[in-house]
Amino acid sequence: MADFYETIDVETDGAVCVITLNRPDVLNACNERMTAELAESLDGIARDDGVRCVVLTGSGRAFCAGQDLADLKSQYDSGDLSVLGERLRKGYNPVCLLMHELEKPIIAAVNGVAAGAGCSLALACDLRIVSESASFIEAFVNVGLVPDVGSTFFLPRLVGFGKAMEICFTGDKVSAAQALSLGIANKVVPADELMLASMEFAKRLAAMPTRAIGLTKRLICAAQTNDLTAQLEAEAAAQEAADKTRDHHEGLTAFLEKRKPTFEGK
Repeated sequence: MADFYETIDVETDGAVCVITLNRPDVLNACNERMTAELAESLDGIARDDGVRCVVLTGSGRAFCAGQDLADLKSQYDSGDLSVLGERLRKGYNPVCLLMHELEKPIIAAVNGVAAGAGCSLALACDLRIVSESASFIEAFVNVGLVPDVGSTFFLPRLVGFGKAMEICFTGDKVSAAQALSLGIANKVVPADELMLASMEFAKRLAAMPTRAIGLTKRLICAAQTNDLTAQLEAEAAAQEAADKTRDHHEGLTAFLEKRKPTFEGK
């Protein structure tokens, strides 16, 4: 991973890597540089065995306000109306796929508004710990666009088909309390406790058998499209892989010796 980024901060605390979207003056709105840096950092995390859990959050008062439309102004002014599709294919979509395919848990610490593409980034995380003051807005319809960056994939799986339609059709704000009741948020905490709660959970996950968590993430994702026969075979293959890990043998030994296991993520 690069030592310095312009639009994000990347720090490690033990086995936890914290990625902070860092354009607070524009509510951490995404520009081309930010998506490139997110992709680079996630690619590095995927190859770094020392990182066993990721926390994604925003600086200042927002998680992410979505696409920075000012970043596209020159292309719109030139009459290029095909800019958004290309922006997704080259910028956001690789980030979404890296998050989805990363076999390490990703926690979104949602500190403020997550709107548009920012909402999509939060939904693409595996878990969401949310500040009481945060909110989610599928804001695309408000500017005549469609949800992207995976929102139409992740949101129905979290809240159900009908509720996803309502949230996307209306562009209405979903409060932290509503997000918890709908299953978007895993936990809601006071704003001043957000990072403490997120890091406590991240460190707990980072101390667990990382390969087993990664394989479980892969299976749960595959279950959305597999039939039962295919899913049973996928489970068997994943269990074969898990059986060969050092952490499985440590867990089994610790169980037999009646002690707490010490997992290494291997």
